[in-house]
Amino acid sequence: MPVTEAIRKKLGVLPHKPGIYLMKDRFGTVIYVGKARDLRKRVSQYFHSSRRPGWDLKFNALVDAIHDFDIHVVRSEPEAFLLEGKLIKEFHPRYNISFRDDKRFLMLKVNMNDPIPNFAFTRLKKDDGARYFGPFSNSGALRNTLALVRRQFNLRGCRVFAPGAADYKHCLYAHLKYCTAPCIGNVTHEQYLEQVRAACDFIAGQCHEMKEQLEIEMRKAATAQDYEKAAGLRDLIRDLKETTKKERKFERVPYTLPLAMDPQHDLAELAKVLGLSALPQRIEGFDISNISGTFAVASLVSFKNGRPDRVNYRRFKIKTVEGQDDFASMAEVVKRRYSRLLNESKVEGRESSAKGLESRLQAANRLKPELQTSNLPNLILIDGGKGQLNAACAELKKLGLEKIPVIGLAKEFEEIYVPGESKPLRLGLNHPAVKLLQRIRDECHRVANSYNAQLRIKRISESVLDEFPGIGERRKQALLKKFGSVQRLRTATLEQIAVVPGFGGKAAAELKKFLEARS
Repeated sequence: MPVTEAIRKKLGVLPHKPGIYLMKDRFGTVIYVGKARDLRKRVSQYFHSSRRPGWDLKFNALVDAIHDFDIHVVRSEPEAFLLEGKLIKEFHPRYNISFRDDKRFLMLKVNMNDPIPNFAFTRLKKDDGARYFGPFSNSGALRNTLALVRRQFNLRGCRVFAPGAADYKHCLYAHLKYCTAPCIGNVTHEQYLEQVRAACDFIAGQCHEMKEQLEIEMRKAATAQDYEKAAGLRDLIRDLKETTKKERKFERVPYTLPLAMDPQHDLAELAKVLGLSALPQRIEGFDISNISGTFAVASLVSFKNGRPDRVNYRRFKIKTVEGQDDFASMAEVVKRRYSRLLNESKVEGRESSAKGLESRLQAANRLKPELQTSNLPNLILIDGGKGQLNAACAELKKLGLEKIPVIGLAKEFEEIYVPGESKPLRLGLNHPAVKLLQRIRDECHRVANSYNAQLRIKRISESVLDEFPGIGERRKQALLKKFGSVQRLRTATLEQIAVVPGFGGKAAAELKKFLEARS
């Protein structure tokens, strides 16, 4: 790809600092996110033809698609690592592989409102009143630092959730003097809170004295030729510096879904390729998302005049399909979507039939599904090849909507499948019509995958109820039906829980105590 004058000017002013870079295609879509210790050196490598390996087809395809790039300077390489992961999860660039799952960086959490506050690891930050530290790019360093903090400030490492719940005879931490044992009353609640507050200050960065002390001990061990101890102290100091180093949190990202540079031109090219009589002003796209047949969901995204029409996005849970069957799932979603639109059209027709003779004649025409097109798309895009396309076409034919143009977009070579055609269309990755379809398909992916992840996270949070002794599926569903989520159940009163079928006063109190211990 020849380097444009605009890119050459940007390369000339890039700083020799750590940061992340976002490669974008000619539509402004982020196609790759990378991190660099030196932005100027790293980004410049993409545009030196002598440094492009001829055997790496993926890298060459990426470079050929780059039309522009953005950078974001950070203070350190770990910060670049954190921001890179966040941006990849947000944009799902087509040329990135790492960080695409729902796994997040590790954080440290402590809730000062607990009967006995305890530090715990978590990957999700909730609005539960707890104090959070992180995220941390090095989980091993975090675990080693927490072990040091617990020993230094005599904090508990056991899973005792309330005072009086432990037996001193069996409290190993109390015997070893690692913990002041607040669970058996060795110290008051306020005294233990002071220990936890001091530990929080330590993790927040107030640890200079501890570092100096460890460095003195390391030098003494090295002088005494106790090299094993000195190496352990050296690693501990390194982990401590890594964990307590000040790093920025990237809660908000200053990027939005990019728009096409000339959507009307793209629509015209798409209409020309497909032989449509008019521009497809309304396009609806479908995608299926599941993991080994579980949490099967579908997304519907709507594009109006070549731009996202988010008001008309829809999400579906697959209801009638068992296991992993994308063809049947696609058929179900298409049937549900357009059956509903047709039913809404009939209702509108009946309501307008009382407005006079002329209105009744118009309403009679609207009762015919094949003539009612005001709420139907001009084009339907199916994510997949012939199988998914045929399943969608079969359902549309049953509904009398076979006149709506439908196409499929296969991922591997971006092939466009058209009903009745044996061979797919291959227009090339740089064709405006393909770029438009890619944007719709990628938006379908994003909506479907985020919904799938949302359901999985909700299921994980609900699974905490399975640990409550004696609860069955019926009682669990009764709780969720009453309160909607475990988070709302945590904030419910004893009286509200006690009225749920299967729960009395005693069971409600036990459940309340159980949830508070696991918040």
